Amino acid sequence: MMKEPYRLRINGGVVSPGELKYICEAAEGLGLDAISFGSRQDIIFPEEIDESKFDKFDKIQFIKPKRDGIENIVSSYVSADILPSTSWLTSDRYLYVIEQFKHKLSLRVNVIDPKQRLVPLYTGNINFIASEHEDYWYLYVRLPGWGKTQMYPALIYSWDMDKIELAIETILQEEPETIETLFELVSDAVDTNNRTVDKPLEVPFYPFPYYEGMNRIGTDSYWLGLYWRNNRYDLAFLKAMCDLCSENKIGKISITPWKSFIVKGIPSKSKLQWEKLLGKFGINVRHSMLEMNWHVPVNNKDALSLKKYLVTNFDQNDISTYGLTFGITSHESDTYNFTSIVIEKNKQPEAIGDFKIRDTYNLLYAKKFDPNTHEYIMHVQDVDKVELPGLLMELSQLYFEQLGTEQEEEKTVEIASETFEEEVYQCKDCLTVYNEAYGDMTQNIAKKTSFDSLPDTYECSLCEAPKSHFEKKVLVK
Repeated sequence: MMKEPYRLRINGGVVSPGELKYICEAAEGLGLDAISFGSRQDIIFPEEIDESKFDKFDKIQFIKPKRDGIENIVSSYVSADILPSTSWLTSDRYLYVIEQFKHKLSLRVNVIDPKQRLVPLYTGNINFIASEHEDYWYLYVRLPGWGKTQMYPALIYSWDMDKIELAIETILQEEPETIETLFELVSDAVDTNNRTVDKPLEVPFYPFPYYEGMNRIGTDSYWLGLYWRNNRYDLAFLKAMCDLCSENKIGKISITPWKSFIVKGIPSKSKLQWEKLLGKFGINVRHSMLEMNWHVPVNNKDALSLKKYLVTNFDQNDISTYGLTFGITSHESDTYNFTSIVIEKNKQPEAIGDFKIRDTYNLLYAKKFDPNTHEYIMHVQDVDKVELPGLLMELSQLYFEQLGTEQEEEKTVEIASETFEEEVYQCKDCLTVYNEAYGDMTQNIAKKTSFDSLPDTYECSLCEAPKSHFEKKVLVK
């Protein structure tokens, strides 16, 4: 049985270059050549390490969550400035809020903007989700033993979040079974600045974003997303990157829940330095979207092999999975509740003698293919591995067929309109669209400039892919 790896708690998935470099040096001192990232934005030491050497690195607390009972806080700080966001929830505000949580968390806490799509909303026991009211948060709770997530009947003030979470941890021994009981116990225990919930939380649908490569922010800086297939991040590269961050006065590095990380605020004048760094270490920043939208258990070779098999099949069949996310899990796990589609490996029956039993799988998908609905629908059960690619392609097709139909059903007034088709050109890497009618103001391309007449040096305005990476598409309006 695979041993639980040591982890480092990274508050909100935010780490400074100096801290990350120290962690890399500690990993080297413990005989490692790489570190990994976890689905709760923590750092994982992926191999067995000598515990007797821990004293040499007194700035680090090595934890095993199941044994030590300490959890990492997750936040969508990583998405600030680069994805849709709630207007008041700035990068600075995230840091102030996350900094409150000084105690060792025994519950999983999420601090999330509902307008982004990179970080899941409801994977914690305590989920603070930003409201439209400045400094107030919805609170969705799913305590250990609760069958479902329930909404707390008040909005929580930013500066009460830590004491309310601590009160809930203390109250756990009383085993509250309903959100109403929990509310009463917390209200008796602490004074708060709660606000009335005046409307239900609305979570807009955004497709899962492309988060890799060098991408522009505004006019004078970039953000860089880095993803490794095997989730083993080379220490020599990370240390060199931390030095370049410090040189560029970049204060924070952000870990995603998808075993990757993002560096924001790279100055335009330093872009060439970063490209040289990536080139020096042979870093690929052009992975297919097909393989970046997966949640695979850390250090699970079978799951990684299955993912590779499925992605290869998708690629060979030229299948689009834009907007979908996939998770591979086992029958006893409950960690798949933030992907659109789940491949669940069944428990094998006891074998008799040399009788070999093939693995079988179940396929589930989230209602409306949105993991934030909390509801999963069984698509098929007990199928062989060879059947999975075709069934997943079938589900992918189903997703695109139903995309947008919900909004149509919710319309109360029908407005007659003519439909027409419009040709555009779309970047294969990040899905940015070049529309000849609008040109490209960011690169001084005038309106009504045909795609064919663009210079061969034209690049995608977002990810800077070359002109050859654009495909002609037809939009129906």
